Amino acid sequence: MIFHYFQGVMLGAALILPLGPQNAFVMNQGIRRQYHLMTAFLCSVSDLLLICAGIFGGSALLMQSPWLLALVTWGGVAFLLWYGFGAFKTAASRDIVLSQAEVMKQGRWKIIATMLAVTWLNPHVYLDTFVVLGSLGGQLDAEPKRWFALGTISASIIWFFGLALLASWFAPRLRTPKAQRVINLIVGLVMWVIAIQLAKDGVGHIQALFYSA
Repeated sequence: MIFHYFQGVMLGAALILPLGPQNAFVMNQGIRRQYHLMTAFLCSVSDLLLICAGIFGGSALLMQSPWLLALVTWGGVAFLLWYGFGAFKTAASRDIVLSQAEVMKQGRWKIIATMLAVTWLNPHVYLDTFVVLGSLGGQLDAEPKRWFALGTISASIIWFFGLALLASWFAPRLRTPKAQRVINLIVGLVMWVIAIQLAKDGVGHIQALFYSA
């Protein structure tokens, strides 16, 4: 059983480590020291739900509903373009310190809403948890499956809290105007690159829907 646990940890880490919208958001909240532990907790809970749904058979709904998949994809494209535009706008601001102060005025509920959008409107999350983890973990027997799921969930929790705490720790160096411009440029680029990739996938989903009609 320990083998399946560590198999889940390694696969979960491989899927979660690349910089994406969720990681970028957690990192930014850590740098701002603004509800960063709450953000890490909510991301971990979201991943727990998605991982369990994928491994224990909930992937059928999304995979068998092309219209739902297309809706999630284009919703994700719109959100990532908007979030990336905000990051570019902050990076280009003449007074980036003032811009960051405006961002820091965001309330708890706006941060929660943004975190939910970053997580649940990203179709790559469903591909990772439903397709990759679901196809591998779903083939296991009941007991190994539970250990495999626990391993992937452990990787998610360790990563999000580690990222939030490390970003908070290095915040004094990362909150300088120069560092903030670079960070916001990187976040904006990541958001827009992923949005373009999702848009390509979305066009493919639409074409498949019309061809199957």
